Amino acid sequence: MNVRGLGGLLVLVLSLTTTPPSLAQQTDDAIREFQQQAEAWNRHDAAAYARLFTDDGDVVNVLGWWWKNPGEIRSKLEDAFAFVFRDSTLTITDVQVRFLQPAIAVAHVSWTLGGAKSPPGASAPPRSGIQLQVLTKQSGRWLIASFQNTNSVPETPFPKAPGGPKS
Repeated sequence: MNVRGLGGLLVLVLSLTTTPPSLAQQTDDAIREFQQQAEAWNRHDAAAYARLFTDDGDVVNVLGWWWKNPGEIRSKLEDAFAFVFRDSTLTITDVQVRFLQPAIAVAHVSWTLGGAKSPPGASAPPRSGIQLQVLTKQSGRWLIASFQNTNSVPETPFPKAPGGPKS
């Protein structure tokens, strides 16, 4: 093989080894993290759930309570799993991931939750919602940097006028 051919082969080999993972592979990797989220929740394992977050990761839950690091997330979830969410089951129903950069993504995660308690001890009806998560890839693993959770209700049209019909 001549020098020109060897140089071309070297360029080809380097390009194959330095090409970033495809968007589809990145999405698949990120979605696996959501499966771990549901698995940790359904085991009621606050420590495993908190490990899904960056060192400075935070949560704003459906009530607007802001937990500002994995230690606080773990502590609050341990309390929640003791009674309110002891019998709960989280199901991830849809995940939409948008990459802002190769190692930063925004995800909208639709979910349903059954088995949660409402004071004074009665089960709450199943509910659904959507999480907004900012994800960052660190050491080959997607972690949650910021998490906002919102309960969902079916969308209805806005009234066109005060007291007027909806259309």
